Amino acid sequence: MASGVERGSVIVRLLHIVSHPIQYHAPLFRRIAAESGIEFRVLFLRDTEGGYFDAGFGRDVRWDVPLRSGYDSVVWEETDWRREIGESDAVWFHGWQGRRMLRAIGQAHAIGKPVMMRGENNDWAMPDGPGIRGWLKRKFLKHVFAHCNAFLAIGRANRDYYRRRGVDLRRIHDMGYAVDNDFFAAGAEAARPHRSALRRSLGFDERPVILYAGKFSPRKHPEWLLEACNRAAWPGQRPILAYVGDGEMRADLERSASPDVRFLGFKNQRELPALYDLADIFVLPAEREPWGLAVNESMACGTAVVASDQVGCAPDLIDESCGAVFPCGDIAALSRALVDVLVRAGEAGVAARRKIAGWNFGTNIKGLRTALDAVMRDRRRL
Repeated sequence: MASGVERGSVIVRLLHIVSHPIQYHAPLFRRIAAESGIEFRVLFLRDTEGGYFDAGFGRDVRWDVPLRSGYDSVVWEETDWRREIGESDAVWFHGWQGRRMLRAIGQAHAIGKPVMMRGENNDWAMPDGPGIRGWLKRKFLKHVFAHCNAFLAIGRANRDYYRRRGVDLRRIHDMGYAVDNDFFAAGAEAARPHRSALRRSLGFDERPVILYAGKFSPRKHPEWLLEACNRAAWPGQRPILAYVGDGEMRADLERSASPDVRFLGFKNQRELPALYDLADIFVLPAEREPWGLAVNESMACGTAVVASDQVGCAPDLIDESCGAVFPCGDIAALSRALVDVLVRAGEAGVAARRKIAGWNFGTNIKGLRTALDAVMRDRRRL
């Protein structure tokens, strides 16, 4: 790692260790590298930039947005990971899963490098579990968390997860999960004049559109949305239900679907804003969902949202102004929510865009710097 950037009397060299290049993270990394005044380097445990098999989608995926450009990065096999940690002033980890990550956390702690942790855990998505298994997990987490100097909470449920496991509130800093709002908003705005053409190309008529976009996997429960639409007491024409994505449940969904349900297949990042813009409501009916960044994406495009109360972002992002939250697994409640939100989808979409505007990379960087300042200040006191 090269020489750091001086901030007052402190040189801050921040190493971030994360599993692999992720389409949601890359634009944030570019912002940190370009704007924060922090010398920033990312260490990936593996490189998937050239594509990889995604088990959730059941197919090979290669994202159509740059994943490693605009910031300094290296892959685990390409470097000496101990030297990378040793040359940093602080280390920010994304999660603690896997042997490599745990070794790196232990190494950073052992040589006195401040450790900042950002994970996606919440109590309904990753419960400790009952009995001896739960006891062992709590013991393990206590050990890992004792190695961390600061925690970067992605939202309310994630903050509560740390707090319930004994983390001092003074060590928890807000760094809410965000996407590149500008990318999605600009894409939706560019697509807006072409809505009619997109409808024709998809074979849609002028009825409202309800959209699901994601993996067709049991935990995401796309089948609940299909059932809810079938049971809903629509006051007017039945809306079109559009599924974007792929996965193990696709064949079953297609067999169960009426002709009003359309399956559009997997869509890459640059294709999504136009589809969010076309939709009147975006729905995420999942259980045990750590966050649900597709909700952020759809809100940035000005789309109303409906999600279950086990979607991690729901307490932070979704209220009656921009959509609805329903009890997970309650199909009747989901049906009612769809009918209610569809009537006011236009104003709810405007409110969604307004609300998500405050959940952005700028506030992420502010939270990161607050945490970094705190751990560096504590380090100087030692």
